[in-house]
Amino acid sequence: MKHSYFKYLLGLSLSLLCTTVFSQTEVRSKIVDFNTFMPIESASIYVENTTIGTVSNSDGKFVLLIPKKHANDTIVVSSIGYSSFKITVAEFVNDEDIFLEEDIASLDEVILVASTRPKTGNEIMQRVLEELEENLPEEPYLQKGFLRHKERNKREYKWLIESAITLYDSSYASGAEDNLRINVDETRKSYDLRDVDSLFAYAAYLKNKTNNKRLRKKNLRRDTIKKASLVNAIKWNDRRINGLSNLFKGKLNLIRNAGDSRALFGRDMLERHQFELDTILVENEKKLYKIKIAKGKEFVGLNTVGVYNEGFEAEGWLYVDWDSYAIKKIEYMLVAASDVQKRRSRSLFDTLVNHKLTMSFMEYQEKMYPKYIYYETPKLVNVGNRSSDKKEEEDEEAKDEQFYYTVQEILFTEIIQDSTAVSDALKKEWSDDIFSSRPYNKNFWKKYNVLLESEEEEKLIRDLSKRASLFKQ
Repeated sequence: MKHSYFKYLLGLSLSLLCTTVFSQTEVRSKIVDFNTFMPIESASIYVENTTIGTVSNSDGKFVLLIPKKHANDTIVVSSIGYSSFKITVAEFVNDEDIFLEEDIASLDEVILVASTRPKTGNEIMQRVLEELEENLPEEPYLQKGFLRHKERNKREYKWLIESAITLYDSSYASGAEDNLRINVDETRKSYDLRDVDSLFAYAAYLKNKTNNKRLRKKNLRRDTIKKASLVNAIKWNDRRINGLSNLFKGKLNLIRNAGDSRALFGRDMLERHQFELDTILVENEKKLYKIKIAKGKEFVGLNTVGVYNEGFEAEGWLYVDWDSYAIKKIEYMLVAASDVQKRRSRSLFDTLVNHKLTMSFMEYQEKMYPKYIYYETPKLVNVGNRSSDKKEEEDEEAKDEQFYYTVQEILFTEIIQDSTAVSDALKKEWSDDIFSSRPYNKNFWKKYNVLLESEEEEKLIRDLSKRASLFKQ
């Protein structure tokens, strides 16, 4: 009896210990501009000297789960061009708005510093490339992150999926194609209403697979297609446009893949881009160059297999650390510029903007790691709607179903550098397949940091979840 009682006490003690070790504090608030009272989107919220953090949504709101052991650590709320807000985790008051004031340095400082310092945007960007080896990780590491992938046409949301992912990178110096991997660890929301709309993509998939040039969407009937075949077609169309592998291993991973011979931000980047120094801003008491991205002499192209992704001009902004020349944030757009791409973009997408990319980076142990990625691009589902197909499918509804606006958001919240942990992770099977169905792991998601949805998104997602789904949970 005493033995059983001892076991009970031991078990209770261990349970309480685990609860204490793994319990978390939830902090939540809204970040607002002090002068305009407008919400500040994409502000950084993080625990100082850790990789625990998140970003604010379009409403300026955020939620962050922080392990109890960090109760006496400092939360930093920062946004480029504003003075930072700092408070300990224990003192943080939920649901009280956080007001940030503008903080801009003087551009004249550039003129007053030593003559060896770069003074033009082009010179600064060339220095950025020279310093990449110093600023990017040189040892293998893992990053844990959260992915939200959503798609909609002009009328409604069509697909939403959320996943916990792991990124492995062997180092900046190694080629991404062979030395970078992505794994989908867990999946929760998985609503998909693209089964009928994607008949167009399915026809293109069959054309690609069978080389049957005469195949048309009108020859297909949804009730004769097996779900597994349809899923394969959707996967094929997703992966060639905006699959995770493309995003991390391709040309749009502008900083990580700058050493690639085809890189957009490589040795010949000034042929396709020009960089103009705009001003000096401040973030978290550090000065940043704000640099405008403008068009170069040559068009920008992405070399996407099976898709004409050429003939663009780049626009956007870069934010570069004054001292280290590390890029803190990129806002990058590709706009149709060649005559062929302009015609294609107007007729298919009703816009000349084909790609919007935002990437922000966190500093950890004097190296820069990806923190937040936002990627938006229109993706054809009405593939092959040309000439002979056009007359029968010219009605307005078909136009609405011609493409989806697709958005991928990724938030990274943990960096793992321990060589044993990295080695053990690589022994497991890796897959970046966000379609693979798995049971909903409630306990996992309770403790996992995710991106807070905006109020508008929440409503749209609720509407989507009420309807039939290809992958209903």
